[in-house]
Amino acid sequence: MYERFYGLRERPFDLTPNPKYLCLSARHSEALSNLRYGITARRGVTALIGEAGTGKTTLVRAALASKELAMSECVYLNNPALTRAEFIEFLARSFGLSERAEASKTVLLLELERLLRDRSSRGIVSALLVDEAQALPTELLEEVRLLANIETDSEKLLPVVLAGQPQLAVKLNDPELKQLKQRIALRCELQPLDLAETTAYISGRIRIAGGDAKKVFTREAIELIHQCSRGIPRTISVICDNSLVSGFAGDERPIGWETVFDVCSDFDLEPQKKKTQPGQAAWTPAAREPAPARESVPVSRLESHSGSAVLAGGGLFSSFTRRRGFSFF
Repeated sequence: MYERFYGLRERPFDLTPNPKYLCLSARHSEALSNLRYGITARRGVTALIGEAGTGKTTLVRAALASKELAMSECVYLNNPALTRAEFIEFLARSFGLSERAEASKTVLLLELERLLRDRSSRGIVSALLVDEAQALPTELLEEVRLLANIETDSEKLLPVVLAGQPQLAVKLNDPELKQLKQRIALRCELQPLDLAETTAYISGRIRIAGGDAKKVFTREAIELIHQCSRGIPRTISVICDNSLVSGFAGDERPIGWETVFDVCSDFDLEPQKKKTQPGQAAWTPAAREPAPARESVPVSRLESHSGSAVLAGGGLFSSFTRRRGFSFF
């Protein structure tokens, strides 16, 4: 839709966890290293904790796609809200075990240990990665602990990664899961991005898509994106993508804070309040000088991502027209 207008080969802010667009902060880089090390060194259980939208799934997929794991066989579970029977069936099918293993935990454990020992003798690492692990019932977390206990005298045969939101950390503090918590060899926590990291995140994704961030967003726009997103990468992407749609509609290049402010208002995203000295006003978009009015552009310019018209009816659309009631998805 807006790619050619902003000199992009593709949309840089899609919400799919594409490792191609992985932009690492120091904390994200550390977490990725921990994931790779936890699996390749067979360190037992690795826990990755972070708020929704901080990039856990992207990191897990980047670890799976890395060259360090090229000689590994990893089973990835991204919807762990299962019963015990469904979990056993999932493991049996994912590891290529027999139909009997799908219906019997005893058979599953016997066949799985035999498989893991065979792979280990051939230098192949096997691993189980569970995304959205906060959704695992307590009984399945206990099953995961028992799977992580499959080992030889010198090494773990099935390293496990648990990636989840902060509720996972709360669950791990449950006395019933004390033994699982004791088996966590590596633990890392993702934090929201600061302003410099937000700037690098936006610039990096635009650069990967073939563009120049300075020609896409003003400095003030990026500052406001950071404040309204609270540094959460997924929210940053939502704001940026919608701002690009609005900027394209208003023939605006680079995109200023006014357009970002309109987008954030539509999503009920308020700028984060900063602590100020007595008598000092916090930065708000309203404190800036308004930009000159721009020409309205025909509605025919407005195409959705699938190519259909965004707005119903005729008329003109101004970049400063409030977008209440309209959807740009």
